[in-house]
Amino acid sequence: MLELLLQPFTIDFMQQALLTAVLLSVASAVLSCFLVLRGWALMGDAISHAVLPGIVLAYAAGIPVVIGAFIAGMLCTLATGFMTENSRLKEDTVMGVVFSGMFALGVVLFSFFTIDVHLHEILFGDILGLTWRDVWQTAAVALLCTTLVWIKRKDLIILSFDPQHGRAIGLSVKTLHYGLLILLSIVIVAALEVVGIVLVIGLLIAPGAIGYMMSDSFDTMLMYAIASAVGASITGILLSFSLDSAPAPTIVLMLMIMFVLVFLFAPVHGLIRTKRRARLSKAGVESSIQ
Repeated sequence: MLELLLQPFTIDFMQQALLTAVLLSVASAVLSCFLVLRGWALMGDAISHAVLPGIVLAYAAGIPVVIGAFIAGMLCTLATGFMTENSRLKEDTVMGVVFSGMFALGVVLFSFFTIDVHLHEILFGDILGLTWRDVWQTAAVALLCTTLVWIKRKDLIILSFDPQHGRAIGLSVKTLHYGLLILLSIVIVAALEVVGIVLVIGLLIAPGAIGYMMSDSFDTMLMYAIASAVGASITGILLSFSLDSAPAPTIVLMLMIMFVLVFLFAPVHGLIRTKRRARLSKAGVESSIQ
């Protein structure tokens, strides 16, 4: 039985998949906390879909996919910021138009160009087809992301909770805003080969949401976010190996199960605990009136 459980750890492609997923989970969980606090779930979804035309053009031109994806993601980000600042439209409206248009453009370009990759791999990733080079690239992205976030951690927390206060104390709010978007684009590009365009938003939102439900402080929220992302990634890959299922959807499914459990049973902000406190509070008020 133990031999069966340890078998995935002895296979080269499984080792690469597990290491890459863990490294990416740390980077995405760190960013996830800020995305949840800032209400940027749609922004992450927008950028992840907007990179598709960049990926297709990069394949067609024979250049590294990460370059095309990053350029497309940044164009989406800058276009969204420019249109929001120069129109009456709200940011979520602009994002909805831009990312759906970019994604549609990517699908059209995919039909137009002949490239040696299946659309399914772009949309849902190919974590079992990674190499050690991909592992080291993901490690570099994870190290860059976590280091920069740690250095600017206090400023980013202020940006997330009270940007007006940040301006008042002299912080460059716009620089932090676009810096966070650049980091988001980098992590999304790194995640493409692991979970693909469609499922990357699960890694970027669910860990932060779980951490937010489990705590009242940012440090604790960050700890829970990282733990949930890493746990879901390892569990999802090992389950996919045993069940012969697709790894990326299994990882996101594990995150969804964790989120539902936390939503219901979290000791501080879980639904059951909240309802119980409300009943006790109501009973106490009625008792004091009598």
